[in-house]
Amino acid sequence: MPASSIPSGSQRLLSLLSLLQIRRGWSGEQLAERLEVSPRTVRRDVDRLRELGYPIHTTKGPDGGYRLDAGSQMPPLLFDDDQTVALAIALRGASLTGAGIDEAATRALATLRQVMPARLRTQLDALDMVVVPPPTDEAPPPETQTLLAISAAIQNHEELRFDYLSPKVDTDSTSAGQPNRRRVHPHHLIAKGGRWYVVAWVPERENWRIYRVDRMTPRVPTGPRFTPRDVPGGDPASYLEARFKGSDSINTWPCHAEVILDRPAHEIIPYVRDGVVEALDSNRSRVRLGAWSWAGLAATLARWDADIEVVSPAELRAAFADLADRATRAAGDVVLPRFLNNDLPPT
Repeated sequence: MPASSIPSGSQRLLSLLSLLQIRRGWSGEQLAERLEVSPRTVRRDVDRLRELGYPIHTTKGPDGGYRLDAGSQMPPLLFDDDQTVALAIALRGASLTGAGIDEAATRALATLRQVMPARLRTQLDALDMVVVPPPTDEAPPPETQTLLAISAAIQNHEELRFDYLSPKVDTDSTSAGQPNRRRVHPHHLIAKGGRWYVVAWVPERENWRIYRVDRMTPRVPTGPRFTPRDVPGGDPASYLEARFKGSDSINTWPCHAEVILDRPAHEIIPYVRDGVVEALDSNRSRVRLGAWSWAGLAATLARWDADIEVVSPAELRAAFADLADRATRAAGDVVLPRFLNNDLPPT
């Protein structure tokens, strides 16, 4: 409930609740100082909150104080203006997480909007926000219960047992399109591009693996506890990015090159992502770029439709030669018009 919609007579009580929600524990003196009241008034207000259903735990002694604990049911919550707008925007963008909570988020947003004061509702409605979900291969989002089961196994350091539907034959499966039972040590649950991934250690192979959650069906019960270990490089997100780039551990492309393109830097910069562009003059640029293969890197550089000078390495020159041979075979006997590279045909 937005704090600004509460009658002024209850403001101190709600201020106390707000403080208890944002920090794990407070001493009575700290709360009294923040609220500008006596410790006795704090104790009385805490008792009133308890009568309303808020489970506030009291500890005795010099280090004692008050702590808002989790209860058996959800009591009314208190948000300030900034928190209310932030929550509404987050609910609008729930589809980007790929967690399959779109319908629940829509209902939550409707409930929140209903109790918003008019000025906040006007601000939110004025925010022209269109959320475009990332492209997918039409696979359904993972079930919320699946995400919760995986998270619990990670939190408790318990072996995760699940059926995995692999789209192709690989080293971990026996046939395409058939679920295979897996036993792994789950370490991290990561959302990227509208999908969820589990980074796990596979004891049988003594190696790390990444699994898509939408292909997983957890089994119960979970297995024995395990001792967590660090992913290569120490950062789970960087490790996931590295695997997408074809690297086993270091978050970098396996193929790197430096070229000079006959294009101005401002035309290249928007499309190089993690590459580096240096303007040599108004029409030429030095580009340092990476890719998952030399053929892929050559094709990426060729898309700018410009003359290319390969500075290094020799592997890229060989990839361009192979690309030229393939392009020649694909073109066949086609004769290119003399004006193909001009903006207009000759008059």
